[in-house]
Amino acid sequence: MVYMRYFLVVLVMMVLTSCASKFRKLEKSDDWKVKYEGALAYYEEQDYFRAGALFTQIEAIVRGLPEGEQVQFKLAYCNFYDRSYLLSSHYFKTFFETYARSEMAEEAEYMYAYSLYANSPIYNLEQSSSYEAIDAMQNFVNKYPTTEFRDQATAVIDEMQQKLEKKAYENAKQYHKLRRYQSALMAFENFRKDYPDSKFNEEIAFLKIETEFEYAEKSLYRKQKERYSSVKEFYEKFIDAYPSSDYLKTAERYYQISINKLSKFAKETVSGTSDSKSAKKN
Repeated sequence: MVYMRYFLVVLVMMVLTSCASKFRKLEKSDDWKVKYEGALAYYEEQDYFRAGALFTQIEAIVRGLPEGEQVQFKLAYCNFYDRSYLLSSHYFKTFFETYARSEMAEEAEYMYAYSLYANSPIYNLEQSSSYEAIDAMQNFVNKYPTTEFRDQATAVIDEMQQKLEKKAYENAKQYHKLRRYQSALMAFENFRKDYPDSKFNEEIAFLKIETEFEYAEKSLYRKQKERYSSVKEFYEKFIDAYPSSDYLKTAERYYQISINKLSKFAKETVSGTSDSKSAKKN
């Protein structure tokens, strides 16, 4: 048993050494055709690292030759399969711009957009690359409305938009948590305009009430009437849109406190007016 394991280890090492030796010979070869054939063989074996390395060496040499189209296209895929998505997006874009009449140009343009999508980060990170991916994929769909990739492209666009929606939602909530009231209120309003059909809009509408209420509570006295009035306005819109909301009980409490505050302000105004009239008579 021990001998068999030793034999297998030695065999594996011999195979790896042989493979490495073969690859080094190909790398050092001065014949681009030998490298090309070797790269194609590695590509078929799904050894994308070695295939990509050889394709890269001959890329400039075969530019303009019949083999150049295959080298550029497969080099893009080598980088994609190795998860070097920025490089794959570059090579796919270079391909469809260089070989616009190629039968592979459509696929290359789709893969350019898909590489950008694959490179986009999770929702809580900076999302400029996600916007770039959406634009690229939408341009692709517009250019090829009957493409075989249409369903996949549409799914990518939907997923990216959901990611941006989640990002906007979390950003708005973060302003609320940090008690940055004006920024939160602006973010809530922008979210509603940007994502009118979002599943988060009910919660956003409630948080808008809560934020305005807390803002009023912490405001200078002269600003409170205006802000309690806004709480009342936000609540009325909320109850019309979500009459059975799980947030209703808390929202009603904010509303009722605000109504009581506004009543107090109204009494003070009337009292102040009466006192002013009495002073003038005396």
